[in-house]
Amino acid sequence: MLDQVVSRVKDLPALPAIVTRVIQLTEDPNSTAKDLSDVLGQDQSLAAKVLRLANSAYYGFPRRINSITDAVVLLGFGTIRSLIMAASVYDVLKRPVEGYALAPGELWRHSQACAMGARLIAQRAKYRSLEQAYVAGLLHDIGKIVLNEYMAEAYQKVIEKVMEKQVPFMEVEAEILGFDHSVVGAKVAEKWNLPIELVEAIGCHHRPMQSTSNPEVTSIVHVADSLCMMMGIGLGLDGLYYPLDEKAIELLKLKPEDLETIISRLADSLIDTNSVLG
Repeated sequence: MLDQVVSRVKDLPALPAIVTRVIQLTEDPNSTAKDLSDVLGQDQSLAAKVLRLANSAYYGFPRRINSITDAVVLLGFGTIRSLIMAASVYDVLKRPVEGYALAPGELWRHSQACAMGARLIAQRAKYRSLEQAYVAGLLHDIGKIVLNEYMAEAYQKVIEKVMEKQVPFMEVEAEILGFDHSVVGAKVAEKWNLPIELVEAIGCHHRPMQSTSNPEVTSIVHVADSLCMMMGIGLGLDGLYYPLDEKAIELLKLKPEDLETIISRLADSLIDTNSVLG
């Protein structure tokens, strides 16, 4: 049934060809800022979204970034790739997700906050790829879009079981549907031909120690997601009874004061980023 659910997804098309092309360019050491600018020039809407994100307080440049070429020079290929991914999935993530009691824009708000938090955690933990952590955080709940209509039908039953048993939401989700949103999200990531490390980070973000290819980036997403829940960002129905895996904290060598600093910096960064694409 799981494969049937994913194969029937009409609301989650393949990544746009232009996004795939940009990813290829950013991985090519011979590519130039002009190459990226020329490709993005074919989609003015996407380019405008990328520039709005680049000019958010999160990146904090003292002067306005007016062109994609400037953005590439100032931010680098890795960051531009992350921004293009964020801009390309914005329309999907901003939708209401009634099956999880998320109003319009709330899933985007949570996903973007988790992505930004993952980047901050990766920086603190000296992880090798900040942008990989960002994209993993951004896409970690993509499975909710797929399961939305199924969850809408089972909504009341799930609420009752979660409240009655006081167990993690994903346990009830799996009990009723046969699988949870993280597993479905991993299937979507596979469909998009994303690297195995991202597939696992999405599929194991509630169980980071089950990751085998890269438990570090999976732990980063897990901790970022947990911090966003603690901050009350885009909770919805799914924000109930999720334990923070202490082994993930240990793996990343994070101290309590590190988490406090990350929460403070994330709160500051979210001031204008919540509505930057709206």
